[in-house]
Amino acid sequence: MLFELFWNGDRPGFDLPGIWLFKFISFRTIAATIFAFACALLLGARAIPLLRRFKFGEDTDKTDSDRLRELHKDKRGTPTMGGVFLIGAMLVSSALWCRFDGPNRWTIIGLVLIAWYAAVGFVDDWVKLKVKGRHGLSKRSKQGWLTLGALVAGGWLLASGFGGAAGPSFYVPFVTGPIASLGVVVFLLIAVLVLTGTSNAVNLTDGLDGLAIGCVITSALAFAGICYFVGRADFAEYLMVENVPGAGELTVMLGALLGASLGFLWFNAPPAHVFMGDVGSLPLGGALGYAALVSRTELLLFVVGGVFVFEALTVIVQVASFRIFKRRVFRCAPIHHHFQFAGTPETRIVVRMWLVSAMLAMTSLALFKVR
Repeated sequence: MLFELFWNGDRPGFDLPGIWLFKFISFRTIAATIFAFACALLLGARAIPLLRRFKFGEDTDKTDSDRLRELHKDKRGTPTMGGVFLIGAMLVSSALWCRFDGPNRWTIIGLVLIAWYAAVGFVDDWVKLKVKGRHGLSKRSKQGWLTLGALVAGGWLLASGFGGAAGPSFYVPFVTGPIASLGVVVFLLIAVLVLTGTSNAVNLTDGLDGLAIGCVITSALAFAGICYFVGRADFAEYLMVENVPGAGELTVMLGALLGASLGFLWFNAPPAHVFMGDVGSLPLGGALGYAALVSRTELLLFVVGGVFVFEALTVIVQVASFRIFKRRVFRCAPIHHHFQFAGTPETRIVVRMWLVSAMLAMTSLALFKVR
């Protein structure tokens, strides 16, 4: 928005000192990060007392595990739905610092998707907290609304000319060039799997103070670099990856996501003063998935978000094992609860997973070059 206000096409609309800085993605990314961080701090300081006043507190009794209920008894009543100010800060900062002209329209689609997923998460949290006897939206209903958002975002991308006349292609790590062209149906299927899968994986990871948001921060940093690389023709040529015009602008959006996440971590660091709830975890996962989708690095998402993937896999394995063999593989799933049940202190689990996430993020950037 600020770019459109101060610039007219490729020329500044006003003769102001430093106005040329708005043309650079790097400057606007830093500005979006700082603005979102400050915005999250200001909004959080005011939102947390309101959440507490209106009794939007964590209900640790809504669990099937007596052991987990005992481990998390100190969290009972901690304000939740903090994702409202987290995502609010991110959206406001993105709206101010992102460009939306020409190929940069991919950013608009991403922001609409994030807002949609936040709305789904808000309703899920509301039902969970305010409707007696309900644990939120049904799994089928929540997945249906997430899928609808993914289909709309994928269809909107295709309708806007994403991938050119031939449509988007599919890329795999270590291979130069695309291995296949994707039709409409296949691309939409990939969009649904990537967007909803990442959202649910981040949601499952959000079980300990600071765990999910810390891993989101490292993943956002990795994808900010990836989107910047594929958005620049010279860098893309050097790295032998597809150049996606307009993808670089997602770097600014991810900078806003990074700043807002850091601001949220200010309040969510152990011991947490607020939890994000589904209103935060679902759109955060959607944002990471969307960055992977636009940058054509869907498979690299398994490395960047390796912690989220592993958390989700442990749940799938646990459920499948119990249904088929009537036995549990883990003491409790997701895996962070397994470590809790083994006696590992919560803070140690969180910090170690942050370290793993940081290593995976750096590994993904290294693999990005290998062809």
